[in-house]
Amino acid sequence: MQKSIFLEKYPVCSIEISKSEAKDKTISEVVSFIQEKIETHKVAKFITIFDNYAHTNGLGGEIMEGIIGAQNIIFCFGPAIPNPKILAVRPRSIGVCEFADKYMFEFLEAPKEDLTETMMGWIKALHD
Repeated sequence: MQKSIFLEKYPVCSIEISKSEAKDKTISEVVSFIQEKIETHKVAKFITIFDNYAHTNGLGGEIMEGIIGAQNIIFCFGPAIPNPKILAVRPRSIGVCEFADKYMFEFLEAPKEDLTETMMGWIKALHD
């Protein structure tokens, strides 16, 4: 797992898993696996899957060479609303980007480190 600052302001966590190491081989299987983790979590609430690749391709937009699929799993961890600003970081999204030989997972670091660890754990559980 790698943490970085994207566009000089967004704390992003990135995980790469080769398809040869993944127990689920298609992007649909990978997304369904993470969706199941969300649905069985005590606080998380699954919202939807957004096919970012189909959307961008349908617009005729630019897609990086090598990307063959891109979906976002949208969900929320929100057990409380302590102030209006918390809504700016909700809901959460895990981006799944498919290449011929690997998957790249990208998500914004959560305000609480344990939630970031939970998301990392869901993704790491995709290993054989």
